[in-house]
Amino acid sequence: MSAAALFDRLAPRYDELWTNTPVGRAQRNAVWRVMDLVFGPGDRVLDIGCGTGEDAAHLAARGVLVHALDASPAMVAQALARGVAAEVLRAGDLGGLKGSFDGALSNFGVLNCIQDLSGLSRVLTPLIRPNGRLVICTMGRFCAWEILSFKRAFRRLPGRHGDICYPTVGQLRAAFAPHFELLYWTGIGKLVPPSYVKLPARIVTLLERLDRVVPLRCCADHRLLVFRRK
Repeated sequence: MSAAALFDRLAPRYDELWTNTPVGRAQRNAVWRVMDLVFGPGDRVLDIGCGTGEDAAHLAARGVLVHALDASPAMVAQALARGVAAEVLRAGDLGGLKGSFDGALSNFGVLNCIQDLSGLSRVLTPLIRPNGRLVICTMGRFCAWEILSFKRAFRRLPGRHGDICYPTVGQLRAAFAPHFELLYWTGIGKLVPPSYVKLPARIVTLLERLDRVVPLRCCADHRLLVFRRK
């Protein structure tokens, strides 16, 4: 089953299963704390793999002009229903997109499904203005929470599991060169666990607070990277 078909099936319950859970909300809040410093009112931003439109709606509420894309028609339908300007388009087909953007966003592992990240960098380059920002959040190769789980302990370490890739920060930096410069990266979900770990909301809230101060970015569930278009 393709990733788009899988997310078509998940779309009606995606927010219930992830977005609105304590873990999902904690991890997304951590992304938003960085994203809100990067994009501001009046910016035109491309949201690659928008899902149900949660990030796009958040940015739009702050005055950011968002053009959202997703490979899953059912996800796009969910985004449209909440008022997000979204269309069905795979990340690999961005070469046909027209326009100029102040930046682009791709959140929560969308790019883990892309085999040719260097190719994505090439098609993004003419779409993002010089000095524009690219914010991506990918699943990391090493996740401390998964090491504690016997079944999942080593699935990411080889760098690939089925159709999902787990690039390192160094590989991501290289893939987006020479037109994008990595400015900053941090861990998302250093202490807050992956989505399949079920914890009481009060425990997740405590872990979310601790996440802001612990320096264990290389052990996090996701890596959040901010690039500058040269």
